[in-house]
Amino acid sequence: MGTLNMLGLAKRVGAKFLLTSTSEVYGDPLEHPQKETYWGNVNPIGERSCYDEGKRTAETLTMDYHRGAGVEVRIARIFNTYGPRMCLDDGRVVSNFVAQAIRRQPMTVYGDGKQTRSFQYVSDLVDGLVALMEGEHVGPFNLGNPGEFTMLELAEIVKETIDSSATIEFRPNTADDPHMRKPDITKAKELLNWEPKVPLREGLPRMVSDFRNRILNEDEGKGN
Repeated sequence: MGTLNMLGLAKRVGAKFLLTSTSEVYGDPLEHPQKETYWGNVNPIGERSCYDEGKRTAETLTMDYHRGAGVEVRIARIFNTYGPRMCLDDGRVVSNFVAQAIRRQPMTVYGDGKQTRSFQYVSDLVDGLVALMEGEHVGPFNLGNPGEFTMLELAEIVKETIDSSATIEFRPNTADDPHMRKPDITKAKELLNWEPKVPLREGLPRMVSDFRNRILNEDEGKGN
């Protein structure tokens, strides 16, 4: 069900509506770190624009229903999140690196690997969403871990955690790939009394344990 239909339903039944938006609304940011007041730098006709602009439109619709129809809403802008139970091959950088290292495949780095991201453990995100829904502030709120890593730094941490002999394979970068991504979470700290607690080096082994078990079971199922 699309955002518009869900907003209409929330209006009819008097429900509170949560929009899980994304840091992609900031595009390839010219402000660093990114505050909620930053309007972003998005290519409206690029290869990534369907997702980026779709989320920006969803925020617009959510605020229109809030202002025009009195729907109680909350908006979270979620930054890169990782943890157990993720799809093994969902294309996200952390799951890619972890699955590739466990399978003894080269970790795929796009571009020069110097682009940065911030990685939030899933339990921290859940705590942030609960605080947002239980609070009185609409948002938007950045929910992410401000710890910032280049893709090469992430690959090194995955190697340390899984296999020190793991290798890296460089490939051409994807179109409109953001050069930097780091949340300013001052607003969430002050108004939601929330901040992440799990650093990458603590959360990653939990994810690796889950991935290793599932990949092992997958291999056994194939007779490997």
